[in-house]
Amino acid sequence: MIRARLFHFWFRLSRPMTLGMRGVVYDRAAGSVFLVRHTYVKGWHFPGGGVEPGESTEAALARELVEEGNIEILGRPELKSFHFNRLASRRDHVAVYLITDFRQTRPHVPDREIAEARFFPLDALPVDVSDGTRRRIAEIFEGAPVSDEW
Repeated sequence: MIRARLFHFWFRLSRPMTLGMRGVVYDRAAGSVFLVRHTYVKGWHFPGGGVEPGESTEAALARELVEEGNIEILGRPELKSFHFNRLASRRDHVAVYLITDFRQTRPHVPDREIAEARFFPLDALPVDVSDGTRRRIAEIFEGAPVSDEW
C-alpha cells in the first residue's frame, strides 16, 4: 500500500502534464453506474487512469475498464466533458466518457489497486462518493452545468 502511494506521488511529480480519463459505465436497464474504491485513496470513483505515451484516451479507457472492472466496451464511448484537475496537480487534465454499450465478463476480484468495484443505482450511491464523481453524475444525469474543473 505504501509502495502504491509512493509510485502515485512519483508519477504525479515526474510528468510535465498528465492526461487521464474516467469512464461513466451506465447500465440503462438498472439505472446504475459502475464505481471503484481504490486501495490508495478514499471514496468511490469512476474507473479510469492515465493515458500512456502513444495511447489514445479511448484505448486507455478500454484498458482501464478491463483492469478495474472486467468491463469490455462494445460500442463507441461518448466524450461528455474535459476537466482541469487542479486538486491532483496544476498539470492534470481528465476526459470523461459515457459508456452504455458494454459487458462485464465477471465481477472484479479485489487486488492491490482496486479494493472494491460494483454497480450502484443512481438514487442509492454510497455516502463516500468523491466530490468530482458526484459533480460528473449531476452534469450527465441531472442536467447540471458542466464545469471545466474536476
